[in-house]
Amino acid sequence: MIETEVKIKIYDIKETREKLLSIGCQVDREFYREHNIFYDFADGRLKKSRQALRLRRIERKAFLTFKGQPQKSRSFKVREEYESEVKNYRHIRKILKKLGLRPTFDYRKKRMLLRWGRVKICLDITEVGNYLELEGKRSDIVKLARKLGYSRKDFIKLDYVQMIKEKRQRDQSSSSSKSSSSSSGNSSSSSSENSSSSSSGS
Repeated sequence: MIETEVKIKIYDIKETREKLLSIGCQVDREFYREHNIFYDFADGRLKKSRQALRLRRIERKAFLTFKGQPQKSRSFKVREEYESEVKNYRHIRKILKKLGLRPTFDYRKKRMLLRWGRVKICLDITEVGNYLELEGKRSDIVKLARKLGYSRKDFIKLDYVQMIKEKRQRDQSSSSSKSSSSSSGNSSSSSSENSSSSSSGS
């Protein structure tokens, strides 16, 4: 199965939800929480080949998804995808481990599902902001985006893993920088105190 989708950055969840409903989108499921865990072999062969294996948990249900290499496209994220529901979450994690796969990345998000004709719509709340994810035929995606006031220049091909990794790396770098600066300041202060103490002692 070939999956074709785009993301669009949004800022007001309530306003976007109301707009979707006003143009005839149907709610499949109200907001729910999900936990996504990505797996790879120790040698990172899936990442190197730009493939992905994801275990997604939604309440008591779980789904295992394989994603193939992204195909060439200027505006859309297009890739092969196969997904199957997993009956026993703990057992599938043990099976993956026995096969030599290990968790490499995980993230959580809140998602609402809607539909507009043949287009699947996800309204997502994530640690990197709020997004619309539109999945379906390219022409239908473009048509729906226009109804919502967006164009191809608003389309984002990056996936959440890429965006979240970048944010976490920036946050970690910023935190390390602040820690280093604070440490340097304390060292300087301590050095000044010692110098002052030495001077008054002499």
